[in-house]
Amino acid sequence: MKHSAATAIGILMALATCTARADTVIDWNQTAMEVVTAAKTGVNPRARTLAMVHVAMSDAINSVQGRYTRYIMTIPAVPGASAEAAAAAAARQILVQLYPSQKSMIDRAYAASVKAIPDGAAKSEGVALGEQVAAAVLADRSADGTDVADTYRPFTRPGVWVPTTPPSFEEYARAKPWVLKSADQFRPGPPPQLSSPLYARDYNETKNLGGAKSTARTPAQTEAVKFWGTANFGPAWQAVARQLSAAKGLALAENARLFALLNMGSANSFISDWDAKFTYNFWRPVTAIRNGDMDGNDATERDPSWTPLNATPMHPEYPSQAAISAGVVVTVLESVFGPKPAIRFTATDITDPKLTRQFDSIAEMDAEQRNVRVWGGVHFRNSLDVGYDMGKKIATYLIDNAFKPTR
Repeated sequence: MKHSAATAIGILMALATCTARADTVIDWNQTAMEVVTAAKTGVNPRARTLAMVHVAMSDAINSVQGRYTRYIMTIPAVPGASAEAAAAAAARQILVQLYPSQKSMIDRAYAASVKAIPDGAAKSEGVALGEQVAAAVLADRSADGTDVADTYRPFTRPGVWVPTTPPSFEEYARAKPWVLKSADQFRPGPPPQLSSPLYARDYNETKNLGGAKSTARTPAQTEAVKFWGTANFGPAWQAVARQLSAAKGLALAENARLFALLNMGSANSFISDWDAKFTYNFWRPVTAIRNGDMDGNDATERDPSWTPLNATPMHPEYPSQAAISAGVVVTVLESVFGPKPAIRFTATDITDPKLTRQFDSIAEMDAEQRNVRVWGGVHFRNSLDVGYDMGKKIATYLIDNAFKPTR
């Protein structure tokens, strides 16, 4: 892996240097990323938004072209409509409804998206179809449980102080997933027993490599940790998908399916993971290591002043969301582009385009995104392994049960 400080193609920018070809799906993927970034949307609702946008576009396109099955089957097909107009109208309607404060940005993107489509019945029918599909997707997700009250009850006893910052998006533990039978369908077994050799192995790895003052972590590992803040994980995978799609020249319906599967899976990774996280409530390394004398394991030594290099996320440790998301995305990408597709690309920090990392393959980025959670001191290795396997199962189920070829 090579890294550079030179200005590069931003994750949220069009990959125009890679190809002159663009299509409605890629355009609106980029627009949706710009909208959620401008709105300072958290990672959980960001994944939900992208899933809604791409499911609506896939359904709109296939209501015209009929290449793949649809998520919502009740809307009549309109084979004479413009698929591009339908997709653009669907994406616009979802984003305007979710982010009315960003309407000007969304409408500018919409005007550019439909400008080249000739006026006439096909365009008008496509716009009407896209708006109808978007309304159906919005209705379907209106009761998905992602905006219910946070009812998390801290573990304590009367009169004892506990940290008062609430956990992040605890309500997602009870949300409705996409296509899966339930949020706990792929819930893994419990984390390792604290007295086990596996726990001691992971404890000591994170303690040695993940501490803010670690002398075992290399400068290159420290640099990787600092780049891969939570905000960069998802956008980097979106950029990889756009670049792979452009390189292969996927047709409109194929592109719609790819991004719908990828973003449904990513949205499910938060719902399924939060279900598991708040079922097991497993402690983070900073808690574990400062209480290493309480775990009943002779192979773990307490460090009362240990702190992680990364800020610890405000939700339980097990399993790792970053690993689940990576398992989902890699499985979806390999189902379309073949095993371990190799393509050189640049990942760029979404807030500072001067910060970049360059990779020769998605496998290389996949491995680094998982490793930095240990190097940053916020996860144990087993949580990454279990999470990655969980993500692969989620993605495989979606591939087998959604957006199937009709011929």
